[in-house]
Amino acid sequence: MLISDYPPQEPPTETLQFLHGRLVALAEGIDGHEHSFGDDPSQSLIVYPASDPGSPVLVFMHGGGWTNGYKEEMAFLAPVLNAAGFTLVSSSYRLAPRYVFPAQRDDAAEAVALTWRLAEHYGYDRDAIFIGGHSAGAHLTSLLAVTSNWQAPRGLPSDVIKGCLPISATFDFTPGCGLSMRPRFLGPEGIFNEVEASPIFKLGDSAPPFFIAFGTKDFPHLMVQSEKFALVVRARGWAAETLEIPDATHGTVLLMAAEPNKPWLPAATQWMRTVLVSDA
Repeated sequence: MLISDYPPQEPPTETLQFLHGRLVALAEGIDGHEHSFGDDPSQSLIVYPASDPGSPVLVFMHGGGWTNGYKEEMAFLAPVLNAAGFTLVSSSYRLAPRYVFPAQRDDAAEAVALTWRLAEHYGYDRDAIFIGGHSAGAHLTSLLAVTSNWQAPRGLPSDVIKGCLPISATFDFTPGCGLSMRPRFLGPEGIFNEVEASPIFKLGDSAPPFFIAFGTKDFPHLMVQSEKFALVVRARGWAAETLEIPDATHGTVLLMAAEPNKPWLPAATQWMRTVLVSDA
């Protein structure tokens, strides 16, 4: 669908407006195959298949403060990931303030389930699904990766996610986390979604490997949270790598993700291949 076909979103910040413009320009002319998993226009995904059959898959979710963003903008990642032998799936989710948590988390789960079911149609490897995202999308995919109560109801294997690649994610919404204001997707005060929505407090008995990226000029609280989350994951005995992108801000760290001469793309694709080899 066209971005102009979406319902109106919250007025974006100046930073988001700049990023939106850059992403729209970069994504122009890159076409994929759209599928819905719900009645809301935002409950949909686009598949950008790699040319070779049996490719691994990265399900990637856009940012935008849980109130903004479009899956179509993430198309700019498709050419470089396809060239590296990966299928890209870009998914949307219902946005605040109209929808509040756990709607966004549930949509992330449905997107993974639909990606798994579409494997036979597109010929990619349903046993090689990775998830990731930027900012709000990175938070949602991280939360999905550390929870284990959503796979079985959707007919998925417990290990459907082979690894998680958050970029500039929030891992903690509780007091002292560094956020300047309470995100609107958490809903009204007093329902305690802060803990339920915080990946660092939802770590269970297992977790897939994490590849956690952020910019050296990112929001300071996100840099601290990324390092802290990786430390906690490692302390539980699980794998977590961090990657600091030199001179990257919260917005440019995403834009750099499609540049082969920047750190994220070669490191992330190599990391996913290594995870698949070790999992074999």
